[in-house]
Amino acid sequence: MIIDDSFIKKIEEMGYKRLCFISRNYRNITASGNKAKIDNEITLEKMGATNIGLSRTFFKNKVATFFLDLLGVLHFTFCVRRGDLIVLQYPIKKYFEYLCKVAHTKGATTMVVIHDLGAFRRKKLSIMRERHRLAKADMVIASNEAMRLWLKDSGLTNTTTPLGLFDYRSQSPLPAAAKRKEADTAAAHTIIYASALGMRKNAFLLKWHDCCPSLPLSVYGKAKDMPALADVEDVTIKGFMPADQFIASINDGWGLVWDGDSTESCTGNFGEYLRYNSPHKLSFYLRAGLPVIVWSQSATAHIVTHLGIGMAIDNLSQIKDIVDGVTAEDYLSIKKRVAEVAVKLNSGGFLKTAITESLG
Repeated sequence: MIIDDSFIKKIEEMGYKRLCFISRNYRNITASGNKAKIDNEITLEKMGATNIGLSRTFFKNKVATFFLDLLGVLHFTFCVRRGDLIVLQYPIKKYFEYLCKVAHTKGATTMVVIHDLGAFRRKKLSIMRERHRLAKADMVIASNEAMRLWLKDSGLTNTTTPLGLFDYRSQSPLPAAAKRKEADTAAAHTIIYASALGMRKNAFLLKWHDCCPSLPLSVYGKAKDMPALADVEDVTIKGFMPADQFIASINDGWGLVWDGDSTESCTGNFGEYLRYNSPHKLSFYLRAGLPVIVWSQSATAHIVTHLGIGMAIDNLSQIKDIVDGVTAEDYLSIKKRVAEVAVKLNSGGFLKTAITESLG
């Protein structure tokens, strides 16, 4: 692994002795949350960080996971040193406050990267309890600017920096801003939706034809998880495709980020959470080289429009006219910007930038 010593030199100049993180056991590496955390660990390793937990493992057994993670925390307790800068990935079940307390007791500094907030989608914590937990860290990297402002309005006073987008590493080739042939026109007007399917999150798909007649939608997910979708006109179920295969083979179209049961806006716990989180799916589409379509009220709408890598819509019925109005030249221009963002995603660029900005 090639390590960039420049960052280590920088933090040493700022008075820190080591950049550290704590790895864990990952039972399911295909889950978006686990994938994002693993990618961040790889980025930290390439930045010269030291893992002061146990080595990263991939055992599916729940009992093995419990004991490995516990042993990792105990290993951290004995290995953390004065002057360490420790990057923690939140949430950490049961152990977050303990890790922060041990780090501070030993004279180390903690920086936390937020992947998910229990007070929102899963409703596992009260807002006050979540804020209390996050206040234990010295610095916080929020998923985006909307989450940063929400945390500030909720009373969090820590130094807080927005991440923007979660990085996405893949062994598949990076997208090229290649010339699009005339034969690709139909594919470029296809809407693509990749997701674990289910009525709680994706019920809007059943209304696709009523909302977007004659607009083709390709769905990548397990058909058995949403059987009624097979009868929806204009929808083609492609089935589940491994992430790296998708990235290597799906080159044209628009990646859709939309949750809930409504075509008018994103609804329900999953839909409302889009106002504050940066979906891993968005990074997945971009890493594949796909321009994206997001809800105008989502936290990532500003990022998408600012970078010129897609469009933000109020409701799904707007998609067809907007896509039809995109010329071949416009599409190629958007794809070029997407390819540039994909390079940054693949190299851990968003995390590197957020850590640098947090340190000032």
